[in-house]
Amino acid sequence: MQKRYIMAPGPTAAAPEVLLKMAEPIMHHRSPQFSEILTKVRENLKWLFKTENDVFILASSGTGAMEASVVNLLSQGDTAIVVRGGKFGERWTELCETYGVNVINIDVPWGEAVDVSDVAKLLDENPDVKAVFVQAHETSTGVKHPVEELGSLLKDRETCLVVDAISAMGVYDIQTDAWGLDIVVSGSQKAFGLPPGLAMLSVSEKAWKLAEKATLPRYYFNLLKERKALAKQTTAFTSAVSLIIGLGEVLEDMKKMGHDNLFAHHRILAEATRAGITAMGLEIFAKVPSESITVVKAPDGIDGQEVVKMLREEFGITIAGGQAQLKGKIFRISHMGHLDQWDMIVALAAVERALNKLGHPVDFGKGVAAAEAYFAAH
Repeated sequence: MQKRYIMAPGPTAAAPEVLLKMAEPIMHHRSPQFSEILTKVRENLKWLFKTENDVFILASSGTGAMEASVVNLLSQGDTAIVVRGGKFGERWTELCETYGVNVINIDVPWGEAVDVSDVAKLLDENPDVKAVFVQAHETSTGVKHPVEELGSLLKDRETCLVVDAISAMGVYDIQTDAWGLDIVVSGSQKAFGLPPGLAMLSVSEKAWKLAEKATLPRYYFNLLKERKALAKQTTAFTSAVSLIIGLGEVLEDMKKMGHDNLFAHHRILAEATRAGITAMGLEIFAKVPSESITVVKAPDGIDGQEVVKMLREEFGITIAGGQAQLKGKIFRISHMGHLDQWDMIVALAAVERALNKLGHPVDFGKGVAAAEAYFAAH
């Protein structure tokens, strides 16, 4: 018998009680009963996002909300700045270029966070920039970008700040309104511990002013249409009913924990995992690591993809490997979803065994002991 664990950065593990709730008989998406649920879910999303702005729910992956951000803010020929320091930073560029937006890329070395002064310099040199696109957590590298500082930089400018918080929302304290974040994007399959299929995004008044002038083509991802539907306690198109019901359950659980305990939970999992990895003599890849994922440099002579494969096929644990130029050079362990301290202990023990089997000697229990000591102290 082999128990299976999912510790990849998406999809993440879902709580059995949430899955059971989603398995209840379906209700109609235009019924008063569902409108009541939808309204409560949106209010709880505002609590999590720390915003008074409307938060919209789309039946798509997180990339759908990223695309919605581009097409609702901009017009063909507009200029945007993109912080490009990983696969998902590159996605902002690809989306903008698809729609004829001029892109100024800030190419940040993978594993490093953007320097806010570089963004400020480009804004001064290009006063017509309409939007700055950035990741809160760059999932491909494990880096945490300085979103709060970028918000301060843009607060008194007409330029909008658009933040991909798909693997950050619910993980650390993102203060949408206080930090001046104009659009914040998230997705169901990360910290929410739900199946893929829901995207969420908050929209500021500054962003609405751009949206009213934007001329890029949009139909399904038309946020002005969604805003009209929200006023009627519904969605513009068919709602992902079961997923939204599951999201309601997750948000209620998060509210019971409270902001402080929720964010402390992820921080403790992250720091204990990094303590265990370091105790094994391994190196963390990200110079400014996020709370959502630990990205580990594969030791010399070890293919990171082989670590991923062994954990999955021999130990029943799904983690993730590197993408693009990082393929084979790193492996990634998520702390998101329905995971606790003992899950991280299991993952670290499996990494110790895998490395030894692949020919990189590690003292059994060394990483586990360091993580346990951290957990015991916190």
